[in-house]
Amino acid sequence: MRILVLGAGKMGSFFLDLLSFDHETAVYEKNAQRLRFTYNTLRFTTLEEIAEFKPELVINAATVKYTLAAFDEVIPYLPDDCIISDIASVKTGLKEFYSNCGHRYVSTHPMFGPTFANLNQLSQENAIIINEGDYMGRIFFKDLYQKLGLNIYEYSFEEHDRTVAYSLSIPFVSTFVFAAVMKHQDAPGTTFKRHLNIAKGVLSEDDFLLQEILFNPYTSGQVEKIRTELKELLDIIDRKDAEGMKTYLNKIRNNVKRDIDLLK
Repeated sequence: MRILVLGAGKMGSFFLDLLSFDHETAVYEKNAQRLRFTYNTLRFTTLEEIAEFKPELVINAATVKYTLAAFDEVIPYLPDDCIISDIASVKTGLKEFYSNCGHRYVSTHPMFGPTFANLNQLSQENAIIINEGDYMGRIFFKDLYQKLGLNIYEYSFEEHDRTVAYSLSIPFVSTFVFAAVMKHQDAPGTTFKRHLNIAKGVLSEDDFLLQEILFNPYTSGQVEKIRTELKELLDIIDRKDAEGMKTYLNKIRNNVKRDIDLLK
């Protein structure tokens, strides 16, 4: 299959490495400096090259801020039967776009990302495939993700955004709060250092990506839960309520245990 990847960033390069030995691949990237680190693939910097390549599948790996703009730019140069796809972690506006684009489409979300995951060992990581897209496109990504050992979930666009609001916004906001109140530690403990490493990783993400995740319409309700829990915990601390603390710790231990059991 002739596959065009839009963007030679971390995820674009990952998909090129993954696909280039089994398919005829090309990458379109305006920043020629990024193309220095791609291999075994055609490297395009002009739209005319895309038209000559005649891709059968496009994987849009541009940053969230430019996902729709990248589609708008290349679609006039694609064959009518080309399937277009995205791997965006935020699907805002994509359902409406796909409904009017005139192309078959598939939308997925590899939830591991390049920041924390070991890309050589992904068996503990997850991927979401939107169940509203083209059947053959969904089969292609399902086969690809299965080969990587990913745990695959199929959601609608709305279900995806609800899931992301929970699985990303809560840890992101918790990390922001930690980073906002932290100060330099001459002798940091192990727990502090681990939280600091997480904060460095999250804050290295693209600002627009962080913004879009937090501006997800379902995020506010999740953040409100954090505020409610903090209020309860602060009340227990202020009253030095040993029994209340014991009850609270049992509650959150059960929450963690339940999640771990579900992930097994």
